[in-house]
Amino acid sequence: MKRRRGFVQIAILHLLKEESMHGYQIMKELEERSLGAYSASAGTVYPALQELVDQHLIKLEADSDKKVYSINEEGKRRLEEIALHKEGDFWVEWKERMIWKKSDESVQLKEAMDRWEAEFRKAVKQIRGNKESVVELIAFIDEMTQRLKNKSTK
Repeated sequence: MKRRRGFVQIAILHLLKEESMHGYQIMKELEERSLGAYSASAGTVYPALQELVDQHLIKLEADSDKKVYSINEEGKRRLEEIALHKEGDFWVEWKERMIWKKSDESVQLKEAMDRWEAEFRKAVKQIRGNKESVVELIAFIDEMTQRLKNKSTK
C-alpha cells in the first residue's frame, strides 16, 4: 500500500500558520508536538514541503542561508476547509496518532494488515479469469467492509 504524507502536510500547514520556519525547525517541532513519539525524517518532511509548494499552499523563501517556508492565503483556506470536517484540537490528535503508531497494538495491527494484503493479492492472482470466484471474492470483501462499518458505529 502506498504511504501518504497527508497528515504530515496538514501538520506542516498548522506549524506554518503559527510562524515561518525552515525544514529542520519543522522536523523538530513535529517531534516535540508528539512528545517524541514521532521522529520526523528528512525523507518525509522535505517531499511533503515540496508537494505543498507544488500545490501552492506554502511559499519558499530562499534569500538567506536557509530555505524558509511560510503559509500563503491558499494554505490558510485549506486549513479552514479541513477544520470544517474535523472536531477537536489538531495537535491533540497529532500526539495521540503518533503515540498510537508506536504502540504494540498498532504494530500488531499493521502486521495483520500486511498478512491480509499478501493473502488478498494471492487470491486475486488465483481467481483471474474465473467470474464466479471474482463474484465470491467481491461478496466476501463487501461483507467484511460492512462488518467494519458496523464495528465503527458502535
